[in-house]
Amino acid sequence: RSSDLMKNDMPLSICVLGRQPALGLAELESLYGADAVSSVSSQAAGLRLEPAAINFARLGGSTKLANVIATLPSPSWKLIEKELVRIARATTSDSGLQATESGKFNIGISALGLDVTPAKLTALGLTLKKILRTETRSVRIVPNQTAELSSAQVYHNHLTDERGAEILLIAARDGTTVIARTVAVQDIDGYTLRDRGRPKRDARVGMLPPKLAQIIINLAVASAKPEHDSVILDPFCGTGVVLIEATMMGFDVYGTDIDPRMIQYTDTNLMWALDIPGTPVIRPVEASSDDNWRYFKIETGDATSHEWKPAPNFVACETYLGRPFTTVPSRDVLEQTVSDVNLILKKFLVNIHDQLPPGARLCLAVPAWQTAPHRFRHLPLIDSLRELGYERVALQRVRADALLYYRDDQIVARELVVLTRA
Repeated sequence: RSSDLMKNDMPLSICVLGRQPALGLAELESLYGADAVSSVSSQAAGLRLEPAAINFARLGGSTKLANVIATLPSPSWKLIEKELVRIARATTSDSGLQATESGKFNIGISALGLDVTPAKLTALGLTLKKILRTETRSVRIVPNQTAELSSAQVYHNHLTDERGAEILLIAARDGTTVIARTVAVQDIDGYTLRDRGRPKRDARVGMLPPKLAQIIINLAVASAKPEHDSVILDPFCGTGVVLIEATMMGFDVYGTDIDPRMIQYTDTNLMWALDIPGTPVIRPVEASSDDNWRYFKIETGDATSHEWKPAPNFVACETYLGRPFTTVPSRDVLEQTVSDVNLILKKFLVNIHDQLPPGARLCLAVPAWQTAPHRFRHLPLIDSLRELGYERVALQRVRADALLYYRDDQIVARELVVLTRA
């Protein structure tokens, strides 16, 4: 990194956060620790780790991973233009823009938090194009319809490999501007496959997005490595979304559900997952013709009374969410729903408490009801967790009550509650 404008304490990497940034920031803190993570802006987190040290594929709450090239002392557009021209002209490999000497090269520019129009970004791209173009290399600018290129644009235009580059311009909270080059983007095809391609789906039991399942798992396991004896339990496994994502991370998985049909669906989906590219499970040759071979454990069980054997190391799940609502229900209906869900989840926490070792960590996606824009009715048991034998994990970078996954028009939100067994 050759820029004299860089700060010594700047992050080495940037993660662009997803639609609900608090979840992505919490996920990063859980995996890498509060000391390594900072909130650069409302849309981006900084990490004092090289990109190679970040397992981006398992991050559900970050859309892009970038390598920091420079920081500028202000958001001055003239200063930004000058620095990008310097980077494009550099013959060293710090920017990576000179790495491809021939063939086609795509370049895109994204701005986060800067007061700049898409037209101005495209014009800057054309300036860089003139510098980067050579007799043996043509350069194409990915046009900006908005200030930030979408993950799909970055993915499909190959801006993270030797065929291209995306330059991120980020207005930081401290008044500086961070310049970074994207090195990884979410695998949108992979998520689509695991979400819509799995053979068994059931909208009546909810459709947990794989990205959210990853966040739940990462909040549950924190920095734990997926060793052989690290078992993740989903006691409300539904169609097995959490268990598939945990399998992809290398953890052993254990699922239960009160509905035998869901257990059949989970079984089918987990065996289907063996054929997903990158699945770290290999079917033994001696079991190739054994229809009963399984790499997981699943069984029918009521989470309020079931005994799990062996005891899991971690619990990660979307719990019972209660009745679905498309409009805000009456007060009586809402309170009855809250009471019913609260009772079931309280019984579950009481039942599993003595089956977990002290310090065991859980992440539960429980319901919270949006009664007015961005105002929620929470489960009463959240205020009595200590009485049930649990401590709520306090994160330094994100408030606990900000861990909500929802759309503006959605009544039933998912609130992520991270606990340890006292």
